[in-house]
Amino acid sequence: MSQALSLLQKIQHPLFEKYQLDVRVKRDDALHGIISGNKWRKLKYNLAHLKNQGYQGALTFGGSYSNHLHAFAYACKQENIPCIGIIRGEADYANNFTLTWARHWGMKCHFVDRKTYRRRFDTDFINELNALYPEYFIIPEGGSNALAVTGVAEVLTELASQADFDTLITPVGSGGTLAGLISGDSVVNNKQHKILGIAVLKQAEYLREEIKRLVTPQGLKHNNWQLLTHFHRGGYGKFKAADVERLIAFNKQTGLTFEPMYSGKMILALLDLISQDYFAAHERIILLHTGGLQGLGGMIEQGRLKASDWPPMPTL
Repeated sequence: MSQALSLLQKIQHPLFEKYQLDVRVKRDDALHGIISGNKWRKLKYNLAHLKNQGYQGALTFGGSYSNHLHAFAYACKQENIPCIGIIRGEADYANNFTLTWARHWGMKCHFVDRKTYRRRFDTDFINELNALYPEYFIIPEGGSNALAVTGVAEVLTELASQADFDTLITPVGSGGTLAGLISGDSVVNNKQHKILGIAVLKQAEYLREEIKRLVTPQGLKHNNWQLLTHFHRGGYGKFKAADVERLIAFNKQTGLTFEPMYSGKMILALLDLISQDYFAAHERIILLHTGGLQGLGGMIEQGRLKASDWPPMPTL
C-alpha cells in the first residue's frame, strides 16, 4: 500500500473570519479513492505485518455498513489477501450498498447476532475464530491496535513538514486514530499540540482508558489531549435533520464533503465550540478528514439522506 502525502487545505467560513481563526483540513479522505482516511493508515501496517509473518488471510469485525469493512475488503483484494468479515447482523444485509462492494472485492461474510458480536474482544471468542479460521490474522473492530497507531502517527510526521498549528481535531469511533495522533505528536514535536477527539458515540467516556491503552509509552506522557463526549448528536449512527442541514450548508460553503456519521460530527462540534468562544483568536486549527464517504451510499439507500444533496455514489 504505497502512499502520497495527503494535502493540507485552508478553508473559509464566516465563523472563522468572525472569530479570527485559521482552519485547515488534512485531506486524508483523498489518500485513496476507496481505502481513504484513517482506514488507509490503520490497515497499512496491519496488512504488511500479516504478509511478513506468513499468515494466509485476514479477518476483522464490523457492522453491516462499516467503513472499516469496506476499506478492508478492497485493501485485501489489492494485496491478494483472502479476507473474512465478522458482521453484526442478518445475512439479508449481504446485498446492501457496503457489503455488496465488499463481497465484490472478495470478502467472505460471517454474520453473527448482536449477543455474539459483543464477544468480539473476548479471548475465548478470538480463540474460537482462530480454530475456525487458522492462519488468519485477526484485526480488531475499526482496525485499532498497535500497528494502526503506528500508521496514524505518521499524520504528525507529515504535518511537521506542512504547517505550524496549535490544535488538531479528529472524530473518534474506536479510539485508534486519536491514540495514533497523540503518539505521533509525542515523537515529532518539541512541544505538545492540543489534540481534540470528538466522540461520535454515546457514553464514550470508556474510550479514554482504551486510548491510553493504545498510545505508545512516549505518548502516555502527552497531557494536552481531550476526548469530548457531548457532541455525539444522539449516539452512534444517529443525527437529526437539522444536523444534516447545517452540514450540507458547510459543505457548500467550503467545497468539501463531510458525512454526518463521523467527520460531520467533528465539523458541527467545531462550529459549536467556536460559537462558545472555546478557541483563542488567531488559533491555528487542523481538522483531520478521516474519509468514510462510502457511508453516504448506505444512508442514501436507507432513505436517511437525499441523494441530490451528496456526490454520486459508485454502482456495480
